[in-house]
Amino acid sequence: MNASNARRGPRALALMLGSLVLYGAADLATKEWALENLSQARTGQAPPVCAPNERGDLLYQRVPLPSRPLIAGVMRLTYAENCGAAFSMLRTAPAWVRGGVFGLATVGASVMLTLMFVRGSGGRAFAAAVPFILSGALGNLCDRVRHGFVVDFLQVDPELFVYPVFNVADIVIVIGVGLLLIDGMLKPRPDGKSELARGRAAS
Repeated sequence: MNASNARRGPRALALMLGSLVLYGAADLATKEWALENLSQARTGQAPPVCAPNERGDLLYQRVPLPSRPLIAGVMRLTYAENCGAAFSMLRTAPAWVRGGVFGLATVGASVMLTLMFVRGSGGRAFAAAVPFILSGALGNLCDRVRHGFVVDFLQVDPELFVYPVFNVADIVIVIGVGLLLIDGMLKPRPDGKSELARGRAAS
């Protein structure tokens, strides 16, 4: 058994869990800030959570305040409620469908990645990726349980290009997936070379 397949010890697990808590806390804290500073409570009765009206539109539970520039010409702070997954997929599906799909996917991925981490799968890039992905997935799931939707608030300036509003959880998930791809490229093959090294040799 080579070093990359050795089970990771308590120290590695503690570091992974500590990173998960840190990234997750940053995600939840910024979402709470967005709720308080980029939106306000509705007056009167709020519409049903993530339930389309007769025109098929989804009305927000809170009233968005005007967007604020974060980086002039690049990034804005814009309140949004995402009832779906990435790029608003499943946003109009029934609540029980969304809850089942998102809940099972998050729990399944969390269990699988944690087991792979403990068993020593992958290299350093894989180990670094796990808390990023877990914290992002669990952070968005926490929003769905608390609010019925995910709070998004980061928006690329529309004059630069149009891109869905996102949050810190989305950022850390993307970082984690990127690290998984890097880990796959660095994974040794039977000939002793990584995918990256093989690609360089071929070129």
